[in-house]
Amino acid sequence: MRDAAMTTPDTLAQAAGAAMFARDTASQGLGMTLDEIRPGYARMSMRIRPDMLNGHGTCHGGFIFTLADSAFAFACNSHNLVTVGAGCTIDYLAPGRQNDLLTAEAVERALAGKTGIYDVNVINQDGRIVATFRGKSHRIGGEVVPVQA
Repeated sequence: MRDAAMTTPDTLAQAAGAAMFARDTASQGLGMTLDEIRPGYARMSMRIRPDMLNGHGTCHGGFIFTLADSAFAFACNSHNLVTVGAGCTIDYLAPGRQNDLLTAEAVERALAGKTGIYDVNVINQDGRIVATFRGKSHRIGGEVVPVQA
């Protein structure tokens, strides 16, 4: 019998997200928050700090990428199946500025067998798209949180 606390896809996604975030010192260290998670979806936020600025005084693209990549990771693991990134692309459309609050929203577009495709938009607090990211995932086996069968 399945664990009663994890009987719905939403509660399972939340449990997987909480377990992953507790172990994700990289995202935590950058000040990211996991704002919402459900099957095939994750939304994360990060405030741009002074130590994230590049030589032009704007947010270094690597930090924007990391936020998008983290949201992608949470979305593709939201089914409680251990999944990793297999490839991705990112397009930067506008600069991030100091103190901007960036939000990355990852949405599952396709899931077939062990492969998934996810789109992530990174927006600032004004709703301006800063970057768009597309990731391809690959399920490698196992569960993020153990569920009794």
